[in-house]
Amino acid sequence: MGKLKIIKTFIFTIIVITNAYSQQLFNIKWSSVINNPDNTWFATQNAKDVAENVLLYQRNIGGWPKNITMQIHLSEVEKQKLIALKPDTKEITTDNKATTQEMLFLSKIYRQVPDESYKKAFLSGLDYLLEAQYENGGWPQFYPLKKGYYTHITYNDDSMVNILNVLKEIVDKTDYFSIKPSEETVKRAKVAFDKGIDCIIKTQYKQNGVLTGWCAQHDEYTLAPAKARAYELPSLSGKESAQIVLLLMSIENPSKEIINAVHFAVAWFDKAKIKGLREERFYDEKGKINDKKMVSDANAPDIWARFMELDSNTPFFCDRDGIKKGSLAEIGEERRNGYSWYTNEPKEVLAKYEKWKEKHFIADTKTVIKQNKIVVKDDFNVIVAQDGSGDYTSIQEAINNSPAFPYRRVTITVKNGIYNEKVKIHEWNPNISLIGESKEKTIITYGDYFSKINLGRNSTFYTYTVLVEGADFVAQNLTIKNSSGQVGQAVALALNANRVLISNCIILGNQDTLYASGTNNKQYLKDCYIEGTVDFIFGQATMLFENCTLHSLKDSYITAASTPEGVKYGFVFKNCKLTADAKATEVYLGRPWRIYAKTVFINCEMGKHIKPEGWNDWSKPEVVKTAFYAEYNCSGEGYRPEKRVLWSHQLKKAQADKYTVENIMGLDFSNIIKEWNLKLK
Repeated sequence: MGKLKIIKTFIFTIIVITNAYSQQLFNIKWSSVINNPDNTWFATQNAKDVAENVLLYQRNIGGWPKNITMQIHLSEVEKQKLIALKPDTKEITTDNKATTQEMLFLSKIYRQVPDESYKKAFLSGLDYLLEAQYENGGWPQFYPLKKGYYTHITYNDDSMVNILNVLKEIVDKTDYFSIKPSEETVKRAKVAFDKGIDCIIKTQYKQNGVLTGWCAQHDEYTLAPAKARAYELPSLSGKESAQIVLLLMSIENPSKEIINAVHFAVAWFDKAKIKGLREERFYDEKGKINDKKMVSDANAPDIWARFMELDSNTPFFCDRDGIKKGSLAEIGEERRNGYSWYTNEPKEVLAKYEKWKEKHFIADTKTVIKQNKIVVKDDFNVIVAQDGSGDYTSIQEAINNSPAFPYRRVTITVKNGIYNEKVKIHEWNPNISLIGESKEKTIITYGDYFSKINLGRNSTFYTYTVLVEGADFVAQNLTIKNSSGQVGQAVALALNANRVLISNCIILGNQDTLYASGTNNKQYLKDCYIEGTVDFIFGQATMLFENCTLHSLKDSYITAASTPEGVKYGFVFKNCKLTADAKATEVYLGRPWRIYAKTVFINCEMGKHIKPEGWNDWSKPEVVKTAFYAEYNCSGEGYRPEKRVLWSHQLKKAQADKYTVENIMGLDFSNIIKEWNLKLK
């Protein structure tokens, strides 16, 4: 009898609690309804009524609008309006947990009440998430796409992380969701999840060549940090980065890239934390925040800024005018009190990291000791600095220690300094980027020349300062110099690789400054300064120069192409400027190193040093039939088309129009160039 009384009392208590909760249902947040810890409530009529609303608010496309209090009672008129809205696709989103939280509610009620309408709606929501993903793995804030910043890849308010957490539960086949999709859908979810993680890895921001955290938004094309609302400028985010790292840490058997991403993000959290500062809030009589102040407090736990400068991690704050301020006190009351400017979410990452690190230390990273601390070193992002502050003091040492045939790009950032060394990017070192701190002050120099090498008739090819043999090479913000002077053949930069990108570089030498080789190699130079004397740009590769300056030091020849027979394009110069020292008054545009040479100048400005005849046959009479030298729409005192040698060509517009990046470099490489140019802007 005693036991029966206890059971009755327990049941009565549950009923009282449930009824009390039902009375409060309409006065609490929708998220609190979903996260009701009493799972039995989801079997009640109140829960079924809420579920009816959830089904009504779902659009045919599968998603939900945001900021809807789903548990509020709907009149019949309101229900009919929602039914009429079913085909509408506007304002459907994953922002503010929309769609993912409704799916969670449907899963919880389905576990108690296995109604097929709940299952159908959940699976439709899952289809919506899969459909909304970009090909690059990211998700926009709204789908179908809404014009404006909403199209950016959105980490803001954990939108993309919430989606990936849903997919992870589906892929891992956990019991978190009571509704189980088909195997075909699970496979789709696995592909989408992997692409999403790959997008996260690719968008992790590099600060001075070192991986850090993430931004709230990244451009959907370039993956660069992007702006949202006026007060949400491109910046590193302490809040959003924390949830991204927690997701990465939850992955079983993480890839090398994921392990690296976590290690470096944690190192960044440690670097960017704010000590001795506490947020103090003030409330009005209704319990609403009416002011926030940051006060000094030596005992305050560490916090992080929501918005940090991309280059320095310095916190900043904005009003709706979009003007950066240095402190919270400097912005107006509305934004100061109505937005979260600080966060403590990275503390959860740091709390879990030590245990995670024991299991995942270290894949493609190495540990080094600096200032008595273990520091993670990334093989794919290294720094060369002569003062010892980087990973290496020598550029060649950094290259020699790079992974052979790496599965992703290796970025070698070179700090300002004069690097007196002979540098070779080996064939087994493709996908290397050599990025200088500044083109004027990051200088690679060496002084080999033909007679110094003294290896016979081919000694020229051993004289390089920098030799590139690894494909997909990038160089930016560097000076590359052969310092030997006017002593004969002496190469500064030798390119014997395919898909080479050179930007904002200074290439200095005399005779044979720039050598471009390889019958099928495609090489692209943009915004570079190249100077020399005799044949200072020579070789057989297909090369496109855009917005470059070609400076002649004395009377000589600018180019000496050796384009192979049958190759459609040789050297192409577009929008370039041809300048010279005062003593150089008679300079040829080019002469043929080999008889099928091709060289074309389009929209170039030519100084008066260019000889009226323009081109020289190098005492090879057959070149009048085999070589192809041409110009189009050039300008300056040196552009004298009426005086050019008769066997050269002045292109017509229709002919010149064919000299596009796509045609010259090929479609695959031109797409890489376009993406690269976008990143440079």
